[in-house]
Order: sequence, then C-alpha cells, then structure tokens
Amino acid sequence: MNQNFQLIFFITIFLWKLFGNGKAEELFPVGVVLDTATLVGKMGTTSISMAVDEFYKTHQNYSTRLVIYTRDSKNDVVEAANEVMDLLNKKQVKAIIGPQKSSQAVFVSNLGDKAKVPIISFSTSSPVLSSITTPYFLRSTVNDSAQLAAVSSITKLFGWRQVVPVYEDSEYGRDIVPYLVDELEKIDAKIPYRSVIALSVTDDQIKKELYKLMTMQTRVFLVHMSAPMASRLFMNVKQVGMMSKGYAWIMTDGIANIVDSFDPQVIDSMQGALGVKLHVPRTKELNEFSFRWKRRYQKEYPYEEPAELSVFGLWAYDTVFALAMAVEKASGSNGEVLKYIQEEKFNGMSGEFHFVDRQLKLSTLQVVNIVGIGGRGVGFWKPENGLITSTSSSSNNNGGLNPVIWPGESTEVPKGWEIPVSGKKLRVGVPVKDGFFEFVKVEHNPVTNGSIVTGFCIDVFDTVMQSLPYAVSYEYIPFEDSKGDSAGTYNELAYQVYLQKFDAVAGDMAIIANRSQFVDFTLPYTESGVVMTVPIQEDERMNAWIFLKPLALDLWLGSLGFFFLTALVVWLIEHRDNEKFKGSPCEQVGIVLYFTFSTLVFAHREKVESNFTRFVMIIWLFVVLILTQSYTASLTSMLTVQQLQPTVTEVEQLIRNGDSVGYHKGSFVKEMLINELHFDKSKLVALGGSDDYVEALSKGSRNNGVSAVFHEIPYMKLFLAKHCKSFMMVGPTYKTAGFGFVFPKGSPLVPDVSRAILNISQGSKMAGIEKKWIGYESKCQEQESPLNSHRLDFRSFAGLFLITGLTSIIASFIYLVWPAVLINFNIVKALTSKYFKKRDNTFEGTPVDDGSTSPVSTEANMSAIQSPVSEHHT
Repeated sequence: MNQNFQLIFFITIFLWKLFGNGKAEELFPVGVVLDTATLVGKMGTTSISMAVDEFYKTHQNYSTRLVIYTRDSKNDVVEAANEVMDLLNKKQVKAIIGPQKSSQAVFVSNLGDKAKVPIISFSTSSPVLSSITTPYFLRSTVNDSAQLAAVSSITKLFGWRQVVPVYEDSEYGRDIVPYLVDELEKIDAKIPYRSVIALSVTDDQIKKELYKLMTMQTRVFLVHMSAPMASRLFMNVKQVGMMSKGYAWIMTDGIANIVDSFDPQVIDSMQGALGVKLHVPRTKELNEFSFRWKRRYQKEYPYEEPAELSVFGLWAYDTVFALAMAVEKASGSNGEVLKYIQEEKFNGMSGEFHFVDRQLKLSTLQVVNIVGIGGRGVGFWKPENGLITSTSSSSNNNGGLNPVIWPGESTEVPKGWEIPVSGKKLRVGVPVKDGFFEFVKVEHNPVTNGSIVTGFCIDVFDTVMQSLPYAVSYEYIPFEDSKGDSAGTYNELAYQVYLQKFDAVAGDMAIIANRSQFVDFTLPYTESGVVMTVPIQEDERMNAWIFLKPLALDLWLGSLGFFFLTALVVWLIEHRDNEKFKGSPCEQVGIVLYFTFSTLVFAHREKVESNFTRFVMIIWLFVVLILTQSYTASLTSMLTVQQLQPTVTEVEQLIRNGDSVGYHKGSFVKEMLINELHFDKSKLVALGGSDDYVEALSKGSRNNGVSAVFHEIPYMKLFLAKHCKSFMMVGPTYKTAGFGFVFPKGSPLVPDVSRAILNISQGSKMAGIEKKWIGYESKCQEQESPLNSHRLDFRSFAGLFLITGLTSIIASFIYLVWPAVLINFNIVKALTSKYFKKRDNTFEGTPVDDGSTSPVSTEANMSAIQSPVSEHHT
C-alpha cells in the first residue's frame, strides 16, 4: 500500500511539473570540470549540486533549469582539456564551470572561445589569465595580484626591507612573482632570493631548500602555493626549526582561504603565520547555509574528515546562482548567457557578486593570524583605506593591525633578518692607505699571519656594531694585493660590495653619488665638506709702520686738518687777552700747537680765559677720546691678526694666478676641482700623506709645489692638528656628505647601523674617539678663515668732526662779531635815552634846548657815547 502511494505521489509531482505551468522546463546542460580528489574540488562539487537544488526550490516559476555533468580533471592539464572536449561533443553542454587550476584554464579557455561556450572558473586566480583575450572565459574569483597590495602594506607596516617568496613551480606559483616585485618596489623593499619548490619534490628536498634559506639573512617569507604543497612545506618548516622566534611567514589567499580545513597537525605547524584572504561578512543567512553545507558535505563524503566551508565553496555556490539567472534571462542562448551573466549583480553568500573586466571585483581582504585551531582576524585591507583594524566606521579604525602572535609564541615583531645561523662572519673590507693612518691603519702580524686593523673609522665601526640590539659577527679584510699594497681606488673598493666579495666596508669612505648607484651608505659619522688649506705668512713690509694702519689715509688727513682748525680757533680767541698766547709769531704758533696737541694726552697746563675756548676744547676732547680709543682697539686687533695672514684667501685668486693646487691621491676631490671649481687639469697635483702636504705647500706653486691643498674636513683637521702654526683652512666649505659605512643594496643592516650612528654621535662616545685619534681641538684651537681687519676711515667719524668743526666755527664767529654788536647796542641805547629825556622835559614845561650846548652837557653826552667801548676794553 505504501509503495503504491509513493508511486502515485511521484507521478503526480512529475505531471504537475510537466504540465502545471503550461509548458515543460527547458534544460540547460552545464559541465563541471574539477579536481575532485582535492579539498577545493570536493567543496566545489558539493556547493554546485547544493546550489542547483536550492536555487530552483526558491525559483519554481523559472522555465529553464541547469543540468550538471561533473567530470574529474585528475589534476592534469591534458585531462582537463579532454574532459571539456567530451562535454562539448557528447553532452552538448552550453556552459562549463571550472577548471580548477590556472594552468588548466589557459588551454580550456581557448576551447570555450572556439565553441562559443562560456567557461566560468571560481578558483583560477593567476594574474596571467587577465591578459588572455578569450571573451568567453570568466572568473568568479579575485585576481591574485589584487592581494599583493595588502602584502606590501603588511611589509611596510613592520618595516621589513626584504621578502623571500616561496612558491611552487607552476603557472599558479610563478605568475605572481613579477607583480610582487612591482608592489615591493613601491615601498623600497627587495626580493633577495626566490625559493621555487617543484611539484614533484620530496620532503628531503624541501628540507634542503629550507636549510639554504636558514643560511641567508632574510627572515620574512611569502608562501604562494596550492593547499597540498603548503601543507607539506609547513610541516617541514616546523621540523627544521624555522617556525620560531625571529621568523615571519605570510600566506596568500590560496592557503589562507582554506586553512581552517587543514589537518590539525598542519595547522599546528603554521602557528604564528599571517594570511591574507577574502573577507566574507558573517550574516544569519551565511551561518544557516554553512550548517546545511557541512551536513551535505558529510553526506557526500562520509569517509572524509569534516571540512570547514571556505570562500571557494561560496564562490561556486554564487556562480551557479548567477548562471541560472542569466540562463533564464537569455532563454538558453549561449551568446546571451555570456552577456547576462556579466551583468548580474547581487549579494550572494560570498558577498557582493559582480563581474568587472570578466573577474570579480575586490572589496575587502582580511588579515588572519594562525593561532590555535585556525585563523584569528587581526585586521583588514581595503583598496581605498589600506590596513585598518576594523571595517566598522564606528570603531577605532586606525591604520595598522591588532596585536599579532608571531612564531615561537612571541609578541615581538620580527625585525626581518638575522645573521645566518651557519656562523658565517660578515666580511668587512678596509682600505689600505699610504697616509693619514689615524683613520685606518693595516698592520700585518707575522706570528699569526693575519692583519691588525686600527684607526678612527675602525673604532667608530666597532662602537656602532656593539651598540646594536643584537650580536653581529664580523672580520676585517684589507683590500690589498699580494704585496700588501692597496688593490685599487675607493670606488673599486665600494664596487667589491656590489660584487659580493665584501659584505660591508669600514673606512674613510666618502658618500658620493656615483658610489650610491651600486651600494647603500649609512648616515655619515663625520663632519662633511671639502676645504682649502694654505700656508700662513707674516707681512714683513708692514711691521715697521703698522701703527699707521689702523686709520685710513683720509682719516689721518681729516684728523690733522681738524687739529689745525681747532688750534687756529683757540689762538684766535685767546691771543688778545691771554698773556700765555702772546709773543712772537713763532712762539704763538708753537704754544697753540702744543696746547692743542697736549689734549691728546690730557696733559696741557695753559689756562684759557674765554668761555668760548673752553667750549671748543670740551668738544675737541670728546672727539680725541673716541679717536684714541678706536685707534687702540684697531691696532690691538691688527697686531693679533697680522700673524695669521694666509697666502691665499679665495679660489678665484688661485685660478686667476694660474697656481697649482693639490688633492689627495685617489680622492673624488679631483673631479670636484675640475667639474665644479673649474681648475685646469694641468694645475692639479696628486699628493700622498701629510708629509707630502707640508713639502708641497712649503715650496709653493712657483717652486714645483702647490699654493693650496683641497681635501675633506676630517683630513684637514688631522693635518692642522700637527701643523696649525704653519697652515690654516680658508675660504668657503664645499658641501659633501661625509664618511659613511658601505653595505649592499637593500641591506637590512643599514637602518639599524644608521640609528646607532645617530645615538653615539649625540653622546660622548664619538667625542672621545675623535679626541683619541684626531685631537684637533685639544692640540690646536680651530682657526677661522681670517679676514682683513677693517681700517677706520674718515666716514666712521664724520659726525664727530662735524660737531667739533661747527663748534669751532660758531665760537670764532661769535667771538669776532660780538664786540661790534655790543657797541651798536650801546649807541642805540644812548640815543634812545636822550630822545625820551627831551620829550619828557617838553611835557613838563621845561624850556626846549635851542641847539646851544653847555660845556657840562656836551661832556656828559660824550661820556655816555664812549662808555660802552671803554668798558669793553677795560
């Protein structure tokens, strides 16, 4: 009875589906080509079959229906192509989902293009596929190159300068490397080595490659390979001890997307690694779907370990939904299906599903930290924001990541490099010098047949390396030939680092542009600049008459002129009434000159009678006081500076005179003298040590010597510390970068050593090293370039002379004019008094004088008129 009931029920359902909506469903055959033995292949198979069932359960009114034909490509390119051909020819499929790998997609995409059948892959992420001109090939996944910007941001965040990519030897592995190089170059990071793992490699071969990586300095590795290869790699990484403190491992999304489904032992070997994967927002629908999916997967693969749903399963699910909707809109036409599926845009289980340039648009990536049983989110990356701690706008959304647990359960960020554990020492090249041994000196020990290297530069290098927060083992290797002489120039020494014959150079190596093209320099540890050193001379011709030099000629003449002017004014005022200023003309001249001159020493004894004279002398004494004080100060300065006069003060003077100049043999200063200062090559003389400097400068340019020597400030300080009484630095300082230590391009030591140089330069250590080897400040005070002392001229005292001159003139004028003014004033006064007296008598009735003059009145009038003059002369 039950069997009959079930039969009737199924017949009823079939008839309803066949005739219930007025017409039968149009079947749309779809091929699925996956590596069904792999985890991603199994996930995809389960998600595709589940998507078909659930889509048509919620879209029962659709007139089309996808029919799935699944084939196994058996992880082989040729097999994948054969299966596609079989589906196209035998099943007449109108669309294909797959293949699973990028190497398979290169061949299959061409088949789809020729057959005009859309091929949609949810797992092929190679960047090369974006350049393939096959319009019928689509990718419902994200391009691998899109995640490299996130990897670059992580590298920059933690200050790593080098990254070693570890990838499988396949199209999937190799294709990402050029894009990785481009992204790292944007942040000035390098790839010092590429570790390529063959697909057929054994565990012993993997370990051999890992041991090779351990002998290198870089400790940051980017793993880009398929899940099975990644599982084997990390198991061996754990065994050889490379998943420990100091190492940093980053996984691309091909691994991070499915890491939760790995075997517990594999996950345990990944503890502390970082991974980048697509961020899928957790929703209620996704949680419910994940539960249904796990149950379906366990039912289809009952003998497999339980798997966690990854983004590949979500992409496969959403791909079926997008294809089913496109088929319904296109009514089964292949060409129209391709058009409509690219136009589909909806929120699927994986998030926003939308094709841009025939591949999914990237929205947000998540950075996970493998801790415990899986990946723990520590941040996100968005194209428009970079690294952020949260996608929520209301939370703290600062750039960066949340705290990371690194390999070895360390919370300390790996610095990205270490000295190789093989015990290899850094080979530090040092120059072999023929002079200035205080900077670098190489001595051979006949007992040990080794070399003893000392000097200022060596002490600085030792101090810097000892101040690093980690131990660095190194040895000094002289750059010498079989005879013990220098093996080449400083440029050639720097180039040895580029050729990897030296790991560094410690010495008096100047930082210049042409060397920095091949090597990296640390920050300078010495004072920078090139200066000119010349002999000191005494001006023998001016010693006898140097007392005249403080005042210019015009000031001497002006002072003398005002001296005589003042003397003339004093005589003019005093000679009439002052007995001291009377006598014969010669006596009067002598007295006046002596009187005026004695004011210079404030010792005159002659008394003056007139206030005018006193006023003139007060002003003259004020002028004399200022003149004498200024003269004394100027003469004192000249007597000091006169001993430090250089033979040459300007470069232009050397060029104009055609003098020969010296430079240190092998130094870059030669090119600077020719190219920047425009010296003739024939006027340049190469010199060796400081003794050569002394000899050449002492001879002078006219005696086959040189008039000046150009060299860097550290050398000149050392030279003048011994010869500061005979030579001096003059002229401007021509800027250079100073001395620096040399390392290979991109060396991780450079930033740490530079910071150490800054630390010791700001403290007392550097001063102590300089005092030990150079001692310039203690042995000889630093001499500034002397300038000719400013001679005092007439303009300097024009105001004073104007005052004393006006004073003398005004006093003389008043003295000469004042008596006449008084006489005229008294006459006017007498006449006025007589006039008013007559008028008063008339008004009182007194008889008016008729012109006759009595003897008494006449005598009185004459007395009145003459009285002012007589009073003045009395």
